[in-house]
Amino acid sequence: MYKIVASDLDGTLLTPDHKIAPFTKQVLNQLHQVGKDFIFATGRHHIDVAGMREHLGIPAYMITSNGARVHNSKGEVIFQQDVQPEVISSIIEMTKHDPELKIHIYRNDDWLLNAEDPTLQDFHDEFSYQLFDVNNPPLEGVAKVFFTRDDRDHDKLVEWEDRLNAHFGQQANIAFSTPWCLEVMDANVSKGHALEAVAKEKGYGLQDCIAFGDGMNDVEMLSMAGKGLIMETAHDKVKQALPENNVIGACNDEAVAHYLANNLL
Repeated sequence: MYKIVASDLDGTLLTPDHKIAPFTKQVLNQLHQVGKDFIFATGRHHIDVAGMREHLGIPAYMITSNGARVHNSKGEVIFQQDVQPEVISSIIEMTKHDPELKIHIYRNDDWLLNAEDPTLQDFHDEFSYQLFDVNNPPLEGVAKVFFTRDDRDHDKLVEWEDRLNAHFGQQANIAFSTPWCLEVMDANVSKGHALEAVAKEKGYGLQDCIAFGDGMNDVEMLSMAGKGLIMETAHDKVKQALPENNVIGACNDEAVAHYLANNLL
């Protein structure tokens, strides 16, 4: 039986309005009471996730920025892998001339953005961005750089995915977390490798882990875990990448919590 439960957040564990629903909170607390470890495994910033962990009320580990940061249950950093400074400067130089592109940077405790975007308030209760100058971007302590568009045009972002992979494919892990959010981490970063590190610290292996996700940034985790479950609403690319993995329901039905209640409690 699985000892560790790891879950993505947006599109997976959270409801469509980006909240932890009451039944999900109840199930995760019950899992904690019977000795199961829960791990947040998300592209979100650790400051953002820490607020959710406090609301949840259990001592969960946090894999954030797609594995570029791992915090233990006490909030201490146990793993950190930054994007290389030369990669950051080159990527910003390439992308800053596209007026439709919003450029985001997660640097240490900060979220930086190149232009105002009031729509992002819907995703975050207590965590907000600061503006930065694309002509003088920060190069140190950067967990990830990511890109969105106001029109959420996936195909336009795919064009950027191809360009960035052509230039930085050996130095970066480039993946979509949602169809409208393209993310760049260091090449050695993934949720799967972060999960492996957490499991090892707790005295377990990947075979002891069950994981849930819906994005291309979840593929390594879902393939490396003892069992990886894909959300019904996941992008087709995720299902095509993992044809042997089971598909469960949708986040608006709290499918993760129902699966856990039926199979681990």
